[in-house]
Amino acid sequence: MSVEGTWDLSVATPIGKIRAVAQFRREDGVLIGTAHGAGEEVSLSEILFDGHRLTWKQAITKPIRLNLAFAVTIDGDALAGTSRAGRLPASKVTGRRRTPHASTCR
Repeated sequence: MSVEGTWDLSVATPIGKIRAVAQFRREDGVLIGTAHGAGEEVSLSEILFDGHRLTWKQAITKPIRLNLAFAVTIDGDALAGTSRAGRLPASKVTGRRRTPHASTCR
């Protein structure tokens, strides 16, 4: 199973749903990623993928400055789990992997 690709995420926070896009790829055998949302792009850190479980951390500044820790389970092209910001309650995260445009040639 692979986590690589572009994922459309929805995070249900106490201030409402936040939509973001996370991108994961391998570079020299290492999983790296970025996230885009709320008008900013951030690098992901401490990315670990083990079987079906994916975890990562990221720091955001919008809508407020927070350090987030994500823990999700991958099921094909879907993911579900939580995002936690320090001592705040966990927020529910869901997502779908974007499928590449299929070629009409076979």
